[in-house]
Amino acid sequence: MDRILMPPEKGGLTSAGLVYRYDTELSEDGVGGREGAFSMCTFWLVEAMTRASVYEPRYLPRAVNMFENALSFSNHLSMFSEEIARSGEQLGNTPQAFSHLALISAAFNLDRAAEARR
Repeated sequence: MDRILMPPEKGGLTSAGLVYRYDTELSEDGVGGREGAFSMCTFWLVEAMTRASVYEPRYLPRAVNMFENALSFSNHLSMFSEEIARSGEQLGNTPQAFSHLALISAAFNLDRAAEARR
């Protein structure tokens, strides 16, 4: 996880608190067009850090911060697209069901972790 949390220029996949599927500077998917950070991958990392915080407590504050940051990229209806451009613009399918499923799971697990700490 620590590697994923690093910025792309240092070998990671996280930029502006959002997670990319792969380093867009090193890989070409052949689809064309712009590649943004993946909402689903971002929420998956939030959940992974939340679950890891049981054994490594330093991950929980990072998970909360990443989750709150990710929420700021929703649209005016609080819905998420498949991807988020570096500019913050939503890209791809909107609304994206998989992004919302990952958001719900991350929120559920964050809530459980917070309750366990109280």
